[in-house]
Amino acid sequence: MKTWMCALMLALSTGASANFNPDGTIQKVIPTLRGVGLTNARSRIQIDRYSALQGKGIGIEYLDKNNCFAGWKTLFSKSNTALIYNKVDFGNEKVEEITVRAKSSKGGVLVVRADGKKGNIIAKVKIPKSAGWKNIRAQVLHAPQGVHALHVSLQSGADVEVDWLGFDALPWEKGAFETHQYRNLFAEMGYKQADIDRKVNEVFNDVFYGKNKVYFEVGDSMGYVSDIKNNDVRTEGMSYGMMAAVQFDKKDIFDRLWRWSKKYMQHEEGPYKGYFAWSCKTDGTRNAQGAASDGELYFVTSLIFASNRWGNDTGINYLKEAQHILDCSMQKAGMDRTAPLINLEHQLITFTPDHWGGKFTDPSYHLPAFYEVWAKWANDGRSQFWKECAEKSREFLHKCINEKTGLNPDYCNYDGSLMKTGQLLGDAFRYDSWRVPMNIALDYSWACKDKEWQQKYANTLQNFLYSKGIDSFLDQYNVDGTMVEDILPAGTAPKALRHSIGFVATSAAASLVSNHVKGREFVSHFWNAKHEPDKEGFFDGYYDGLLRLFAFMHLSGRYQIIEPQK
Repeated sequence: MKTWMCALMLALSTGASANFNPDGTIQKVIPTLRGVGLTNARSRIQIDRYSALQGKGIGIEYLDKNNCFAGWKTLFSKSNTALIYNKVDFGNEKVEEITVRAKSSKGGVLVVRADGKKGNIIAKVKIPKSAGWKNIRAQVLHAPQGVHALHVSLQSGADVEVDWLGFDALPWEKGAFETHQYRNLFAEMGYKQADIDRKVNEVFNDVFYGKNKVYFEVGDSMGYVSDIKNNDVRTEGMSYGMMAAVQFDKKDIFDRLWRWSKKYMQHEEGPYKGYFAWSCKTDGTRNAQGAASDGELYFVTSLIFASNRWGNDTGINYLKEAQHILDCSMQKAGMDRTAPLINLEHQLITFTPDHWGGKFTDPSYHLPAFYEVWAKWANDGRSQFWKECAEKSREFLHKCINEKTGLNPDYCNYDGSLMKTGQLLGDAFRYDSWRVPMNIALDYSWACKDKEWQQKYANTLQNFLYSKGIDSFLDQYNVDGTMVEDILPAGTAPKALRHSIGFVATSAAASLVSNHVKGREFVSHFWNAKHEPDKEGFFDGYYDGLLRLFAFMHLSGRYQIIEPQK
């Protein structure tokens, strides 16, 4: 059975036809042309799907003869052998680096050219002796643009095996819902795991235990996260704190935050039943009665993760609490004062779930991967609806983000257009908007269902910020990249445009998605950035601190889908 299946897989992979003998066995397959279509240069190019071979001593074999589904490798048995791989699209931005995943018992030098054996040399890659697979990087010598064929030859050496090659950064091409794996970009860039762990734990401690902490415990069983600069407690911070706690397996913190939220913020009855007052004083007195939809979004997802991690019989039935929020929300369809979290006409999240905020949305509230979590584990009978919401949310992000800058407004209409209210809040890229690159990175890392557009988005945003100076880009712009006329203040701090660490963090998280080498510079800048008062004395341990924590979780592979424990 294994031999039969492997032969069929080989036929399908090479574009060849599978022909059968009279006794039902498959005839020997001879690999043929790889077929039609363009291959992105900034992807893992499987050169075993070649267009033509040159010379004797070159061919393909299974990566693992005991597992034909693992894929294939190209074997250059001796020098002066080559292959041609047609139609590779290098785009308009010049590539800077090549990566080859290879191993060799003898070592050798691979030469990659554009358009034939006499074409310009794109790169020479020295393959060291190695018993195991290595990702070998080399500088590009001549960067082509547009569409070209690759000519890959072994100039010297022997027995060089190649799994794949690609140019510049190569983000993962499958999401964690499928692979159950998470990318540690810090480790890929050469940071030691001990240093990564120490840094991530330090940042967590800064938020929850350090001298500038924003988490405070109340009595024996409760706690809250405070927006210090505004001297209040917000559903945003409480739900972010719960998500961080469940990710770090801090059940005590999670339970304290949930008990405080439920006691002081959640409405038990009336038109807001099930929703949370978005802002309270630190003593629990409500500053407002209405909800902000992103708080509920994070509450539900973190509660589902808590249910999956700790079960529902340790004092809090986490899943029941999540279902209660969702059920109460959906029951508000047709009410006079309140509305569902999701605008049912557009299947997009509201700014606030009422008749005012229900008329528009906030791009930074769009987390399609959260709906994928709800579809899998909320068990509320709405699985298909949540899957549709995820797709609608991805489609919306295409519309609201400027194609030339990668910037989006804080708020906008459901069709992605600017609201043009003439007010300071709304049409510009400001504080809320910082979250969008990190949210898209999360959707890419977990679901990876919109990878081509998301990669283009991350490249565009990072290119725009890079043009402004990687250590000096600002935290507010018009969506077309021009400077804002009016500056939105941060709490009671003086009005100022800053190189805010919160935005430094989220722009670095986008490197999980971008496929150019600039992404590594954003990560390095973020790693080395200090969270300390600026020259004017401004310091935000709350919003900057939380976004910094989430970005470190993302880039270290510590922000994960928490599946039911077996």
